[in-house]
Amino acid sequence: MINVLVVDDSAFMRKMLSEMLANHDNIHVVDKARNGKDAVEKVLKLKPDVVTMDVEMPIMSGIDALKEIMAIRPTPVIMVSSVTKAGAETTIKAMEYGAFDFISKPSGSISLDIHKVEQEIIEKVLYASKVSLMKLKKEPLPKVRKNQVNLHQESHSTSIQKSKEPSKEQVKNFSKVVLIGTSTRGPKALQSVLPHLPRDFPHPILIVQHMPKGFTKSLSERLNTLSEITVKEAENGEVLKKGVAYIAPGGYHLKVRTIGTSVAVHLDQNSLVNGHRPSVDVMFTSISSMPVQSVIAVVLTGMGSDGKKGLVRLKKAKRTIALAEAESSSVVYGMPKAAIDTNLVDEVVDLNDVATTIIKYC
Repeated sequence: MINVLVVDDSAFMRKMLSEMLANHDNIHVVDKARNGKDAVEKVLKLKPDVVTMDVEMPIMSGIDALKEIMAIRPTPVIMVSSVTKAGAETTIKAMEYGAFDFISKPSGSISLDIHKVEQEIIEKVLYASKVSLMKLKKEPLPKVRKNQVNLHQESHSTSIQKSKEPSKEQVKNFSKVVLIGTSTRGPKALQSVLPHLPRDFPHPILIVQHMPKGFTKSLSERLNTLSEITVKEAENGEVLKKGVAYIAPGGYHLKVRTIGTSVAVHLDQNSLVNGHRPSVDVMFTSISSMPVQSVIAVVLTGMGSDGKKGLVRLKKAKRTIALAEAESSSVVYGMPKAAIDTNLVDEVVDLNDVATTIIKYC
């Protein structure tokens, strides 16, 4: 039996989440808490297996409670966040402080359609109960990369952004593209990869991170501050540039299409694939039919098997180097294992070595 502590300042949300979790035979809601301070005390007293934690609460916020819990009694925590800019930014930071994952409230703090996330929260609680706490704790918080900013006298944000833009000569005629697919704990994994790529990275990077609408922009902005390459949320129709990482917007599949001699982003809202939109399989499959000579395909931590079928298509259609994250560093080994099971993965790599391995094949 998995004992869960439900934390939310809304009595309605506490009741709804508890009822959802109680629908699973192997989950028991051991207690509820109404703020972060109450949550920390009950974690110490009750020692739950998993905590669901509201982000915004009085007395002590969810992120402050998360920090205390991870410091004094590490426990898998699933953040429950509103889809607001502030909520999304705080949720991305929570991943850095050790949160296992998050779910989004469908429409605000009190919502009758919260049942839409019932299957998601149950699945994440089941996975969280099995996770190695060392994998949630061991990585230090990332530091903002300011090297290129310090080279210039100007410090306002527009000049900084301009300094990171690739030159016009980089826009066309690339022969290779890097693809990265990830899900659970992906934001933290990406922080172990993208900041270690050089500013003059010679290829475009396309990324599918399973996230709902409203969160991927905050993720891309955060990663951009940590990286020397440019990291942005992909926009429909923009031409792919070398040294830029494009993250699929939540709620959209990330594909590519040709515009003259260039390759450009194509976003659509076709049906979910493997229960996801964006889907790694969709991105891999789209690239397999494009005029790109070779591909580096990377599968990082995540639940499920998204990317497995697309990898098979990529290997048949393109010169593809496939990398999968090693079980030793994967918080959730589902997606990497599914890729490895195809027998098409060229290297199984610890997360800390993914960036250098990508560079090796460039």
